[in-house]
Amino acid sequence: MQHGRRQAQNGDFGKLNKKIYVGNLSFQATEDEVRDLFAEFGSVDSVAMINDRDTGRFRGFCFVEMEGDAADQAIAALNGKEVDGRELRVNEARPREERSGGSGGYRGGSGGNRGGSGGYRGGSGGNRGGSGGYRGGGDSRNKGGSGRRDDYNRRRDDSGGDRW
Repeated sequence: MQHGRRQAQNGDFGKLNKKIYVGNLSFQATEDEVRDLFAEFGSVDSVAMINDRDTGRFRGFCFVEMEGDAADQAIAALNGKEVDGRELRVNEARPREERSGGSGGYRGGSGGNRGGSGGYRGGSGGNRGGSGGYRGGGDSRNKGGSGRRDDYNRRRDDSGGDRW
């Protein structure tokens, strides 16, 4: 069995289901609207609307699962079709890629959009690598160094006092 496909559970073991990616949907699209759009081509087994984990709002894409032949017909007919003023992107879903960058957080882990690790006590990270976090490593603003303001900004002036 291939990733993204499973055998039908209704006793018809000769047919495989396909998972379809549907992108560039209106942010107001509903599961019923998507189901109706694909039902024209065959029975829709499931619709998974993808929401933002922080805000809970719909992210503008979903996954539809349906029988293989019907899925192929739906992909051919709906890819590029304009719905609610937006041109849909419809294709067979690919397996999710491993993410790089990682987690961040209180004591390290990885993070930032170009690698490294970050967080309260942590390692490297930030926007372009380097090190980041409250303790240890720099952050994306200073592109290296320690990450704590007093470690990379404080200097002694001629009068002997600390200068920020």
